[in-house]
Amino acid sequence: MTSPDLWVAFLTLFALELVLGIDNVVFISILTGRLPQEQRAKARTLGLALALLMRIVLLAVASWIIGLTATIISIGDSEGLQLSGRDLILLLGGVFLVYKAVMEIHERIEGADEEDEAPSSVGTASFAGVIVQILLLDAVFSLDSVITAVGMVDQLSIMIAAVTLSIGLMMVFAGRISAFVNRHPTVKMLALSFLVLIGSTLIAEGFAIHIDKPVIYGPIAFAMAVEALNLTYRKRAMRRSALPD
Repeated sequence: MTSPDLWVAFLTLFALELVLGIDNVVFISILTGRLPQEQRAKARTLGLALALLMRIVLLAVASWIIGLTATIISIGDSEGLQLSGRDLILLLGGVFLVYKAVMEIHERIEGADEEDEAPSSVGTASFAGVIVQILLLDAVFSLDSVITAVGMVDQLSIMIAAVTLSIGLMMVFAGRISAFVNRHPTVKMLALSFLVLIGSTLIAEGFAIHIDKPVIYGPIAFAMAVEALNLTYRKRAMRRSALPD
């Protein structure tokens, strides 16, 4: 506990887990937004708890995780396409993420306006269906998270502590993040666009096309900063319009 190297590894892994987990929280917020209001908090908490459990189990079988990088499908000669178990999971997870995000975008653009929706149409998804989708998403993000953790730290207790603390922090703020995303349609659309980008990145990773994380998260951070300026401008414009002449 007094080793500086362990603390540096713990803090670095904790920060990375938070970055990876934000994507998870945003998507969980969008999925649970289709549930009735009284079920959303329960679904978010259960989804994040399952993510924590899944990551701890995968960390405990880290040797199996490492084995997933062995080639199981080979197309062509040695220079051809080589797919491992991890690659297949990333491919399927990326396709699932892109599909869900595109369908959500399509529904919001082509579907009925929120103001015109009947009260009974709110929460059209079933609780079990949402949890299953959250589990599929957790499997993808958990695998990526665990492989990152195994590559950085060789002590199971440090990995579990970093993962537990990061997901615990996300549980605390998941409700606020969900409310903010659902309250601002432009933010929700931006978040869905990010998920398409991240899903495409997972597909590329599955085909062994490595994309540096700063290349992905840099534009995302810039777009979020621009959207924050837009929200601030609209808020101040509304305040000015409310003032008496």
